[in-house]
Amino acid sequence: MEPDPLQFLYSYPDPADREIAALAASSLAYGRVEQIIRSVSRLLTALGPEPAAFLRECRSPREAAGACLFRHRFTPGEEMAAILFAAASVQRSGGSLQEAFRGARNSREAGILLVEAIHREAGLERSSMLPHPGLGSACKRLHLMFRWMVRSDGVDPGGWDALRPADLLVPLDVHMHRAGLLLGMTTRRQADARTVDEITKGFRRIRPDDPVRYDFALTRFGIRRELTREDLLRELSPSAAASR
Repeated sequence: MEPDPLQFLYSYPDPADREIAALAASSLAYGRVEQIIRSVSRLLTALGPEPAAFLRECRSPREAAGACLFRHRFTPGEEMAAILFAAASVQRSGGSLQEAFRGARNSREAGILLVEAIHREAGLERSSMLPHPGLGSACKRLHLMFRWMVRSDGVDPGGWDALRPADLLVPLDVHMHRAGLLLGMTTRRQADARTVDEITKGFRRIRPDDPVRYDFALTRFGIRRELTREDLLRELSPSAAASR
């Protein structure tokens, strides 16, 4: 599992805590993985073993900011505090973050509803920590959170039932983009929403019930130091497939 921000979610058996941890961890999942792990660890340690309860007890974003007194690349502590405090408000209103998007047809539509609900509570028009998925970007971090919380297997812990695995879209980072190009699922060089749709469609032909099933395994090539692009090419070669 390590190193991956997903590793932190296993510490939260309560779905309310897990969804707050998932929002925090996925929102900071950009840049070098070592820095991501340090930042997520620092934030979740400050929020304590019950992050949902911690945020519920805060009376304002300023009070929540005490747990967010650091900067992760482009994300300042004040923005982290505003987003997390707003997420706790959305959680209080519906009982769970997923109630903000229940009835959505896929994770992009769900993401739009969830982001708009959190931005509305935070009084923000936009956020680098939680970008709006309706503006054409890949929104990798948001789709990553949906993968963690919707799927439930030996990798993803789950906790949400408002979407099915079949409704998910691939979290498109540089590693998944490279895999999509190598597999012939896209020829697009721009990592945007259209490319997300093309690569998801490619995986949907293999697993219509679970198109993001292979995301974790494929993105190890590039994240783990001992796994290289050449290893991935060997794994995807016809001879390797034939031997299995």
